[in-house]
Amino acid sequence: MKRICFIFSFLVLFICFSYSQENNLSGDDVLKKVDDVLYAAKDKDMQVRFVLIDKNQKESVIDLITLEKGPDKRLMKFVSPADQKGIGFLSLPNDVMYVYLPAFGKTRRIASHVKNTKFAGTDLTYENLEAKRYSEKWNAKIISQDKNYYVLELTAKPNISTEYSKLIVSVKKGDFLAEKIEYYNKNNEKCKILERGNFTKYGKYWEAGESIMTDLKENHKTKLILISVKHDTNIPDEKFTERFLMR
Repeated sequence: MKRICFIFSFLVLFICFSYSQENNLSGDDVLKKVDDVLYAAKDKDMQVRFVLIDKNQKESVIDLITLEKGPDKRLMKFVSPADQKGIGFLSLPNDVMYVYLPAFGKTRRIASHVKNTKFAGTDLTYENLEAKRYSEKWNAKIISQDKNYYVLELTAKPNISTEYSKLIVSVKKGDFLAEKIEYYNKNNEKCKILERGNFTKYGKYWEAGESIMTDLKENHKTKLILISVKHDTNIPDEKFTERFLMR
């Protein structure tokens, strides 16, 4: 009986200590943990479906492959429909990004002043698609919290180029899943919302099964549906090159 009481007391103390530790985190600490969840895998090989929904609820569908390696390499290539097959995007370290449009037969580097351009008719800009840890780009502070969520306000670090004045991010406690991101433009007006849901754990890695980016001004949405994902497959570096982007 004494042993059971001891174990129970230990568990209570451990839970209380863990709860106290989590509630003593700073905004930057929380954001780093969000990054750790997002980039926990060494690499990802994904099949994704974009569903574009206009203001009249008319839908169009794009299927693509997405490869990621670490926190700073991402490649996306459209596989259907036929008239968009081959369109691609590549994000590399040091803010280097390329887009490939088969009709022109060559890649084009994305300059910093056009990072707010939407990619291939979606509601995702090149900045939204950039492969980079949030904590490298943004300072974070906790503006509210309850037993389930942290709410963070993100503002750009010095010398960071961004189209947004701030982001408001809702982070689930315990798992550190960023479930909602609200984007504010330079006039401090809310312009876009990203909502992430249907989270599934693949082995030790969390993935959002569905995400929806809404452009509030255009009343247009892009739904991202995860069709399949493979982790830690040792994707070679040569797949994150302009040459592979053009294949």
